Amino acid sequence: MIRFRSIEKSYSLGKEQVDVLKGIDLHISRGEFTAIMGPSGSGKSTIMNIIGCLDRQTGGEYLFNDKLVSEYDDMNMAKIRNRSIGFVFQQFHLLPHLDTRRNVELPMIYGGD
Repeated sequence: MIRFRSIEKSYSLGKEQVDVLKGIDLHISRGEFTAIMGPSGSGKSTIMNIIGCLDRQTGGEYLFNDKLVSEYDDMNMAKIRNRSIGFVFQQFHLLPHLDTRRNVELPMIYGGD
């Protein structure tokens, strides 16, 4: 389960602060398929980076399986990425020398499955 409560994300550019996400609420249930869509610059990649534990929010709460992600250290974040979260990208990022099956198996092999 993924739950955002008033998620915010800001970046510093020199002396300026750029607010990218402001008060985002989101709930994705276990087994649910979700698409995040919007125009360029709307924060889709930022949301995906937070969901995928690649980046941390600057405000609000992110709960993954009812636990606050902000309490996880980098090792636990890596475990979540390895075991629990999967993405399908527009560009599939497949290795051209492997067939589809081997491309799907590769992350599982790295993860020890």
